[in-house]
Amino acid sequence: MSSSNDQVYPWQQHVWETLTGRFPKIGHGLLFYGKKGCGKHAFAQHFLAWVLCLNRQTHAACGECSSCLWLKSDTHPNYVYISTDEDNKKQNAKIKIEKIRELLPFVQQTVDGWRVIVIEPAEALNIASANALLKTLEEPGEKVVIILLAAHYLKLPATIRSRLQHFALDRISLEQAQSYLQNHFTAASTQQIQLLMNLSNQMPLQAMQLAEKDWLNRRAEFVHDWQKLVTQKSMPMQFATKWNKELNFQDFVEMFEYLLGDVVAIKLQQTIKNTDLALNTLAEQYALEVLFSIYESLQQSKRNADQNVQTNLMIDQLSIQLMNVS
Repeated sequence: MSSSNDQVYPWQQHVWETLTGRFPKIGHGLLFYGKKGCGKHAFAQHFLAWVLCLNRQTHAACGECSSCLWLKSDTHPNYVYISTDEDNKKQNAKIKIEKIRELLPFVQQTVDGWRVIVIEPAEALNIASANALLKTLEEPGEKVVIILLAAHYLKLPATIRSRLQHFALDRISLEQAQSYLQNHFTAASTQQIQLLMNLSNQMPLQAMQLAEKDWLNRRAEFVHDWQKLVTQKSMPMQFATKWNKELNFQDFVEMFEYLLGDVVAIKLQQTIKNTDLALNTLAEQYALEVLFSIYESLQQSKRNADQNVQTNLMIDQLSIQLMNVS
């Protein structure tokens, strides 16, 4: 679980200083939240390493004491990481109550030094496991820190939220995000950086991942094919076969969701994210209701993919729907 990032991201510096400045007078329960791609996980790893470190520096754990070495080898006796089951990575996987119950002995034992528990994603707690966690939050042992990580903290039960101190890790100014990306993509133009920012909700780490995606450079070609499909009203299978080969299902869905979102945005006279593409002709081909039903089909396809339905069949069906023959 160790993070390769040796320093806190610039936009997290304030939270870091607040937490380390107050230490050891911090609450038992901390909630680190923020949009996907803001670096919550890395921050939590950096902070817990610092809390457990026997030789803390101001900006980081020392990296060399027995505690730091244990963390690096994933064998730290005073650290527990709780997530959904590995074999259960489906979209709505939950953290089971057994996992929270197993924390009790860990929380109640008396040991030297600090103990840290990380729960991620906290939204995956179900009602039973959240209730079990409440007991732990109400009566934790000495020197115990429980860290919850969430992208959508309002999905957490109010009873849990009220017992945690909240720290937003996605308060990123445009300047911070842009300069971070410019440092990483020195050859990129301002337009390219802007596009990545648009597509990533202004979250620089998400933008870094998007920049690696194969589909990013295929969008114009896809839009061209899509336009041909809907204006000529023919050959949906040829379209489907091509894009089944060109992109894996996950990448196809990711790209298509962005493009469909923009076509809807044009209909609603809102700003679009794919600023480098001409999508107006496409938007003219569809009524808003049709676009919403395509969106619903896409969401259903994602759920079906989780159930291992054949993805090429789903792209076939979607292609027929895109052709828009009423």
